[in-house]
Amino acid sequence: MGKNNTQFFQVVKEQEYDVDSILKDVYEALREKGYNPINQIVGYIMSGDPTYITSHNNARSLIMKVERDEILEVLFENYINTKLK
Repeated sequence: MGKNNTQFFQVVKEQEYDVDSILKDVYEALREKGYNPINQIVGYIMSGDPTYITSHNNARSLIMKVERDEILEVLFENYINTKLK
């Protein structure tokens, strides 16, 4: 492939977990503990530091079951499907 060609990013493995469901559960656990869920999830995605996510209701373990790029892919896909179509 030459330097002038566009490379394609492709997810190699199938998603083993339901990212939508995990995000919903994590969001709810953060809200229940009084955190701003959006800020905490963004902090986790940007840093990779799981301490941004509460351990309440097993939320930290849940979010660590999926890769951060998978989370971003689902969030972006949902945004495109709801805002741009």
